[in-house]
Amino acid sequence: MTTWPTKKLGEISRIFSGSSAPQDEKYFKNGKYPFVRVFDLSTPRSGTELVETRDYVNELAITELNLVEAQKGAIVFPKSGASILNNNRAMLGTNAYVVSHLSVIEVNENLAVKNWVYYFLSKFDMGKLVSDPGYPSLNISAIEKIKIPLPPLEIQKQIVERLDKIAEARKLNDGLIQKTDELFQSLLHKELNPAGPAGTKAMAGKKKWKEDKFINCIEKNPLKIKGIPREKYQSIGKFPIINQSDKFIVGYTDNEEKVYKMDSPVIIFGDHTRIFKYADFNFAIGADGTQIIIPTPKKFIPKFFYFSMLNLKINNLGYSRHFKLLKTKKLVIPPLKTQKQIVTKLSAVQDYKKQLLGQKAKLKELFDSALAKSMSNK
Repeated sequence: MTTWPTKKLGEISRIFSGSSAPQDEKYFKNGKYPFVRVFDLSTPRSGTELVETRDYVNELAITELNLVEAQKGAIVFPKSGASILNNNRAMLGTNAYVVSHLSVIEVNENLAVKNWVYYFLSKFDMGKLVSDPGYPSLNISAIEKIKIPLPPLEIQKQIVERLDKIAEARKLNDGLIQKTDELFQSLLHKELNPAGPAGTKAMAGKKKWKEDKFINCIEKNPLKIKGIPREKYQSIGKFPIINQSDKFIVGYTDNEEKVYKMDSPVIIFGDHTRIFKYADFNFAIGADGTQIIIPTPKKFIPKFFYFSMLNLKINNLGYSRHFKLLKTKKLVIPPLKTQKQIVTKLSAVQDYKKQLLGQKAKLKELFDSALAKSMSNK
């Protein structure tokens, strides 16, 4: 097996920094030229075709401030600040002006395929080049010395084509996840809104729905159980731990005394966030103010109550005021038979999203594996 030769990044590309961001609004008025900031690298718009940016500059900014322009196909990444450690990368899908906090790599395409360099950098940890973590920054000279494996151009193109196909599949899958989220929100509002849908039969049925205050729809005030401190979370264990983070399960425990034994499904409630989670298994909670809500069985099917919580318009008002705000809210209470029908519809969308998330994980695993093998210098 032949080992691929390596070259320094500076030998196959031009590397430079952007320019200071304009400070006067007049430089953005009627702007039509993309101005790339660090923020733009962390959005779904980034990747190998960054075209849309949050800010656009005008001709006045370009001429008066001598802004640095990067060409379409250039690779950009953070060079100063903590954002370096996020390792976000993007390839410009159009010519654009770039902020000074970003480094730009314009690849000599006679020596390397630009997407090959992009994929190499997407797995390269720039944090290794930071000398002072307290004040993270990258020197252009250090970036230029990064060694990159360079198989023949034809092989680079073949590998890039393979990686591009997986990347495109990931992009399509992410698009389906977003559309599924939009469908769920639309269906949630439609099914739980007493004023809609507009069908005569549906309206007649919804007029019979009851309404009551949130506080009258739960068995008791949120039930507090002793939470587990974050430092005692285990990576494996008998029982999952749930807290108010976006991640559903955050750790595990073997301590049965800390576990809420499930009689019927409950709703996990963040008392200083808007996060609600549905649990139908034994679990423990994190010691971060997370609480449990038990819906009244005669009024609600637990899963329908959970969907009702998701449909509430609640602002995050802070730790001590959130539950007080919940007490003032009213919930619609359809007949239990109707609740089951609505739960079936909404659960079907959630199940589809779960499949898509599983596909997302598999595609990431496939991409990471293919990328690692491609960059193995052999």
